[in-house]
Amino acid sequence: MKIRVGFGFDVHPLVKNLPFTLGGIQILHNKGALGHSDADTLIHAICDALLGAANLGDIGQHFPDTSAEFKGIDSKILLRRTVQLINEKGYSISNIDSTVCLQRPKIKPFISRMKETLAQTMEISEDDISIKATTTEKLGFVGREEGIAAYATVLIVKN
Repeated sequence: MKIRVGFGFDVHPLVKNLPFTLGGIQILHNKGALGHSDADTLIHAICDALLGAANLGDIGQHFPDTSAEFKGIDSKILLRRTVQLINEKGYSISNIDSTVCLQRPKIKPFISRMKETLAQTMEISEDDISIKATTTEKLGFVGREEGIAAYATVLIVKN
């Protein structure tokens, strides 16, 4: 059995009065992530990790922020397309481990809904998705609540 590991990272600025989408769900907050799509930082990190593991480049290569097609797009659509791409190459997802770095809002109450949404989107078990949350103890752009960062590591296996 062939296995491959991928790592993804994404960051977006936080801006007042924008909707805040994370892990495929809307979270009420006074700031939201700014980006070409819906700026779902967690999904973007997962997409990059999956694409990297399958040696398919990165999210910007497949879904460029210069394309009107992806302006304001729901990142779950990008994730579904990413899973299709790795499936077409003969891989399936074994598991995903991710970390969201965000000072506020606290996302612990939303993790189970995010896992459920991501599992449905990727057609995998919730048990195969780990989402952790951390702050940066008020240090840096995350600590000053200027932005959000997310990391993802994935394991994929050849079918």
